[in-house]
Amino acid sequence: MNELNKILQKELDLIKKNGLYKSERIIHSPQDSEIRINNNKKVLNFCANNYLGLSNHPDILNESINGIKKYGFGLSSVRFICGTQSIHEQLEKQISNFLNKENTILYTSCYDANGGLFETLFNEKDAIISDQLNHASIIDGVRLCKANRFRYSNSNMHELESILKKTQNFEHRIITTDGVFSMDGFIAKLDRITDLAEKYNAIVHVDDSHATGFIGPNGKGSADYHNVLNKVDIITSTLGKALGGASGGFTSASNEIINTLRQKSRPYLFSNSLAPNIVCASLIALEIIQNNRNFQKNLDKNTSFFRKEIKNIGFEIKEGTHPIIPIMIKDAKIAQNFAKEMLEYGIYVIAFSYPVVPKNESRIRVQISSAHTEQQIQFAIDAFKKCGKKYKLI
Repeated sequence: MNELNKILQKELDLIKKNGLYKSERIIHSPQDSEIRINNNKKVLNFCANNYLGLSNHPDILNESINGIKKYGFGLSSVRFICGTQSIHEQLEKQISNFLNKENTILYTSCYDANGGLFETLFNEKDAIISDQLNHASIIDGVRLCKANRFRYSNSNMHELESILKKTQNFEHRIITTDGVFSMDGFIAKLDRITDLAEKYNAIVHVDDSHATGFIGPNGKGSADYHNVLNKVDIITSTLGKALGGASGGFTSASNEIINTLRQKSRPYLFSNSLAPNIVCASLIALEIIQNNRNFQKNLDKNTSFFRKEIKNIGFEIKEGTHPIIPIMIKDAKIAQNFAKEMLEYGIYVIAFSYPVVPKNESRIRVQISSAHTEQQIQFAIDAFKKCGKKYKLI
């Protein structure tokens, strides 16, 4: 064991030397646009997945508390033994209705939803065709499956079609993609993907974790954005981002797919039920986003404002319309120092470097929230300007 520790310490030292070490900052307040960190310092948070600003919404907090009082703290069991309450079924029906799908199954995370999807439904007679920039949970889920694996370059439809042409002898084929690629803020070309799937008789799966609740005219995600919601066969997503920000995930699809997952999906069968307070809070979160579109409208306005102004001062960003806005720094050490400097200016952002993103593509990934005020966004832009000049990036 001592030898292993020595090897691991050398690896950790090298990670630090290359500016790739991921330190964890401690927050001493609820999640919001303004948070408190060490020494009770107030900073503006620009790197949370709190897209609609619902993580600390009073109605969600109250429903979570009431959920504990009415249904208890936890189930101490998996769903098929004695871990299913009426609220679990209610939430599954609400999500199904929201996404225009026949059925839904809840997981403790979207990571588990993706981890339990592919090996349950596909085998060595089948083929999985995956986008190169898919989330780690899709990659790990595919690795667990015995199906044949193919990969196409990010959103490269010519390459995807080429793979579809050469894999027509497989029994079943599934195209799997993120709805929004989390490091770039790019929305997948689901209009073209679903057209190709229809042409070559393939199934389409989308992980919509960075889209559910706020992307598309009705906030139903990337498929809603492209008006192909009924052409996407399987949607996995999370309750831990726009829908309240706690935890939990789900898969929505046909009755046959969901019922098969209930019988065979290992993360579902061998994990405790989703805690009642999260289920209750998620029910009210769904109700809020469907009855009040102002959260989404304000998010769109904030996103447009930040994107326009950060470009005007000279930063290179990844183009798009999503509230994920990668500000390209390139050098890992500079990116890490940049993020530390921004904290001194009162802005909480994080540097992303290899292996989370490709080498020499380090960045500060800004995430805009509906909860941000225009004054807070302008304050952040001013801080970026100061820091950018200091590091000669603008």
